[in-house]
Amino acid sequence: MMISLSVSTMTERSQIATTFLPFAGSAPVEWRIESGLTDYIQALDVMEARAEAIRAGTAGEMIWLVEHPPLYTAGTSAQSGDLIDPDRFPVFKAGRGGEYTYHGPGQRVAYVMLDLKRRREDVRAFVAALEQWIIATLAAFNIKGERREDRVGVWVVRPDRPISRDGTPAEDKIAAIGIRLRKWVSFHGIAINVEPDLSHFGGIVPCGVTDHGVTSLVDLGLPVTMADLDIALKAGFETVFGPAEAPEVELRRKAG
Repeated sequence: MMISLSVSTMTERSQIATTFLPFAGSAPVEWRIESGLTDYIQALDVMEARAEAIRAGTAGEMIWLVEHPPLYTAGTSAQSGDLIDPDRFPVFKAGRGGEYTYHGPGQRVAYVMLDLKRRREDVRAFVAALEQWIIATLAAFNIKGERREDRVGVWVVRPDRPISRDGTPAEDKIAAIGIRLRKWVSFHGIAINVEPDLSHFGGIVPCGVTDHGVTSLVDLGLPVTMADLDIALKAGFETVFGPAEAPEVELRRKAG
């Protein structure tokens, strides 16, 4: 099942309960943090293999936190005209829902490999839960993240900016969501801007949205590190999706 996050998919998701806990007795989700920059094709291969193993019952659910070198990805709804500067960075077809987005250093990408059959077979509720996870994470830094019924992702109002062309307060996107489901196992996931080079978003129309900008935690005046964000991400994840723990080998490495 390929999910393109259309307006019909998003309707009234703010009214859906935003916890997405597993059935009783489920094992904690594996929480894996990758160091350095992860090759995008490698990431796709890892996600495909893990999703297949989760469906087969030979591996558990996993959240995989990575950073990528600078690149653009095209979702299943991407419009060719939204790729403004195709020669700036490599461009990959992602296979996820959504349009064009940018990944690069300073942006935390969280790949979400969860089995919705162990939770709820409800796409709208899943998207709402991902948004709630991001909102809870941002709240740890006193940032009010908000969802929009006509746009996927999480947004922050910018009272320091001029009013938008439609007369509403200016707002910028701080986090993106793009998912895919296969046999009710998810992959791809979310991306939160910590301190990426925001000028790199200029090579695309991010997520097809022209009336609003893009921001980051550091752009908002918060000197947040990637490690700070990862701590908040884990805490926020557990309030929405349930327990998560690092693999034993990673725990031993950190203890040593």
